[in-house]
Amino acid sequence: MATEDDSIEQAVAERRERLRALKAAKELSTMPDDDSVQPEDKSEGDGPDNLNLKFRNYLPHDNQLQEGKLAPPVLPKFEDPVAAAEPPPEKKEDPFVNIAPKKPNWDLRRDVQKKLDKLERRTQKAMFKLMGEQEKQKQADEENEGNMEG
Repeated sequence: MATEDDSIEQAVAERRERLRALKAAKELSTMPDDDSVQPEDKSEGDGPDNLNLKFRNYLPHDNQLQEGKLAPPVLPKFEDPVAAAEPPPEKKEDPFVNIAPKKPNWDLRRDVQKKLDKLERRTQKAMFKLMGEQEKQKQADEENEGNMEG
């Protein structure tokens, strides 16, 4: 049982240390800041009336606290050098003047385009075939000339 009593006493001592540390931290966090509170004068007396609060981002609803509201910071003007240069004035023209009509046969070309593509392929095949025949003809002529000479 002695070990149990020792462990309980040790736990109590650790808890007391933690409570002291928390109390010290609380006292440090409640210390007045230079920005938000003026030092108290002993002649005026103690009380919350002599606090000078400054509200930077908060708008208080109480009229007594309105005095502590600070004006928002004034940012310097940023002038964009690119936006400062005015674009050249564009000429105002009637949009209907520049409309060019389509060729009169555009609809015929659209309707016949598949047939034209098919004819183009056939033409290419026929030209290739004719070129092959001409090549054969030239070779045959060269062979005949070679036979006649020899």
